[in-house]
Amino acid sequence: MSLNSTGKVDEEERREDVALAAVERQDSREVDEGKGTWKHAAFHVATTIATPAAYAPLPFALASLGWPLGVSSLVGATLATWYSSLLIASLWRWNGKKQITYRHLGESIFGFWGYWSVAFFQQVASLGNNIAIQIAAGSSLKAVYKHYHKEGTLTLQHFIIFFGAFELFLSQLPDIHSLRWVNALCTFSTIGFAGTTIGVTLYNGENMDRKSVSYSVQGSSSLKRFKAFNALGAIAFSFGDAMLPEIQNTVKEPAKKNMYKGVSAAYTVIILTYWQLAFCGYWAFGSEVQPYILASLTVPEWTIVMANLFAVIQISGCYQANVCLLREQHAAEQDCQLFPSQKLLNSAGVHLHLHCSYHPHCCSDALFW
Repeated sequence: MSLNSTGKVDEEERREDVALAAVERQDSREVDEGKGTWKHAAFHVATTIATPAAYAPLPFALASLGWPLGVSSLVGATLATWYSSLLIASLWRWNGKKQITYRHLGESIFGFWGYWSVAFFQQVASLGNNIAIQIAAGSSLKAVYKHYHKEGTLTLQHFIIFFGAFELFLSQLPDIHSLRWVNALCTFSTIGFAGTTIGVTLYNGENMDRKSVSYSVQGSSSLKRFKAFNALGAIAFSFGDAMLPEIQNTVKEPAKKNMYKGVSAAYTVIILTYWQLAFCGYWAFGSEVQPYILASLTVPEWTIVMANLFAVIQISGCYQANVCLLREQHAAEQDCQLFPSQKLLNSAGVHLHLHCSYHPHCCSDALFW
């Protein structure tokens, strides 16, 4: 047998071993039944979607689209993602097997490349989301610091590092289910952030000269088009969730019914927070609303501090949920190597993730390196 044919046989045997290991791992996971209730699922879904970094820019998105297009886009995105989340939950027993991750669901439907395509986009979404929300958390911590120490010398980078250190401590929790009470606190913080921000927004709006507020989209035709696409992107980003099947895997039977209830409860929270904040923020400040709604607020200062603290608490759980996903994927890949050099690549990926977590000013270089 030639060297080339021997190499082909070895490669085929390696792929068969990989497939067998994946099946064994899937079967072993199916033995472990989920323990969470629909309430726990609601906490997880609400925490991973409704983060202040996602929905605080919504008033600015409406200002870039105007009332008719802005309202219809936000309502349409809410209903579309709610329905799609229910559809994903309905695929829990697709092809007669539990689809415990997005990657396994993609493989079951689209085959081998479905697995790796979903894995790639899921990793990018989780990493990109964590980069964005840790910057938002650092900004909120800095705002609280500046309220009490106006001449303070600490910078945004310092507070991002502080936040990363806290997340390193929180990451000792083993899995997503162990975050259920953390995410319950985060869900209430979502409501607290939205309620506080809406109240302060209405207060500021009532004390402004309403005649000076304009709702027309500002700029040239090309600028308006650019702002419209940017706004649609902001609305789409605010509904991102890269781990619905992973959350469903933590829910006890009947998992499909419990997940339906959990998703619907989470979207009830989302509607109460997203819509109210977006509409009130745009009403109060019109086309002059800032990209991050808290930047438009001035008084009373103590309520703005409270809103920033709610934001930090909520982001802590959202960040950790995505870290759990990345950590579990890495563990699965270590058990099931496709190529001999993949272990080295996996280690490099983990180090890159940690580097980006603690050095966000380098993240743009790392992502395109």
